[in-house]
Amino acid sequence: MADFSMDLNEDQITLRDWLHGFAEGVMRPAAAEWDEREETPWPIIQEAANIGIYSTDFIFNAFSDPTGLSMVVALEELAWGDAGLCMAIIGTSLAVAGIAANGTPEQAMEFIPQCYGTPDDLKLAAFGVSEPDAGSDVSSLRTRAVYDAATDEWVLNGVKTWISNGGIANLHVIVASVDPELGGRGQASFVIPEGTKGIRMGQKFKKMGIRASHTAEVILEDCRIPGRCLLGGKEKLDEKLARARQGIKTGGQAAMKTFENTRPSVGAQALGIARAAYEYSLDYAKERHQFGRAIIENQAIAFKLAEMKMNIDASRLLIWRAANMAATGKPFLNGEGSMSKLFAGETAVRVTEEAIQILGGYGYVREYPVERWHRDSKIYTIFEGTSEIQRLVIARAISGVHIK
Repeated sequence: MADFSMDLNEDQITLRDWLHGFAEGVMRPAAAEWDEREETPWPIIQEAANIGIYSTDFIFNAFSDPTGLSMVVALEELAWGDAGLCMAIIGTSLAVAGIAANGTPEQAMEFIPQCYGTPDDLKLAAFGVSEPDAGSDVSSLRTRAVYDAATDEWVLNGVKTWISNGGIANLHVIVASVDPELGGRGQASFVIPEGTKGIRMGQKFKKMGIRASHTAEVILEDCRIPGRCLLGGKEKLDEKLARARQGIKTGGQAAMKTFENTRPSVGAQALGIARAAYEYSLDYAKERHQFGRAIIENQAIAFKLAEMKMNIDASRLLIWRAANMAATGKPFLNGEGSMSKLFAGETAVRVTEEAIQILGGYGYVREYPVERWHRDSKIYTIFEGTSEIQRLVIARAISGVHIK
């Protein structure tokens, strides 16, 4: 078990600096263009693949860090470059996390490499949970998976929404209900491989922020997949369902296992946006002169920046703690994963709004990046569990009461 330290080791420092160089040299110059285009930034993903950022090796190395810090350090830097481009690069990792959390080692070895492909043949993957009538209420999923014993296949029907890479992905990981009467305990995760019939893209969403990341509906119509595509295997699922029907506690919801592991990583992206806005507005405040002096010499501005920096550093502490706890197998007894995502997400919104205020009119126009950072920040209080849901998770954890 790795001891927790606020001092990054040599490998982590090298990783951080390498990714910062990519974020500064490749992502920042392209960010405004892809925000305007609202298209998947294939050239940026290609450059990330060429140098090994978009790859199975990178994700395995980041996830295998015994301290848990490599992934959150990496995501902070990429989101500092641009959140939309960051999501386009790392959106595939949500599916990877779903496979790793719910699949067997053999399934991980088979399916995870298919999520990325190779630099010569890029692939995308998507993770689908949310539905039109089941966003925060994951236990109410209507997408249904029915087992066909005659052919050893699962048949999936339903609609998923708000899916990163949805419909354009080569491989989808879909959470579906196999026993609706059991609610969240009757769900399982399935891999839908490339070329499977019965899956297609529905509506593509035009978003307020992270526009370079493709978000769309995924429609499943009699989508048949081999039995081996049930993550974890049928024997394990049957045992879980049997325990659930007897009222015995099970291993939890398939979707929540993924979200629990990824919340600190989502917080790290929000942190990257907040840091970008803080650094930009700090530099601006030192250079901008009004009434014969730099505006940072005014308490009204200086105190804003002090508050921004304090909350950014507090966010990082919460994220690193949660990431380390997840990596070392310490349970989130007080909702520590939710704390990190909640605080960082709301910090990003406040910091970017204050950055606009510091820049004044310049902060409100697209020639300057802070308005884009503000638009990008808001999603971090919504996706992978709204701020309200994070507070609910924390409240339930600290009280032991099923608060509704």
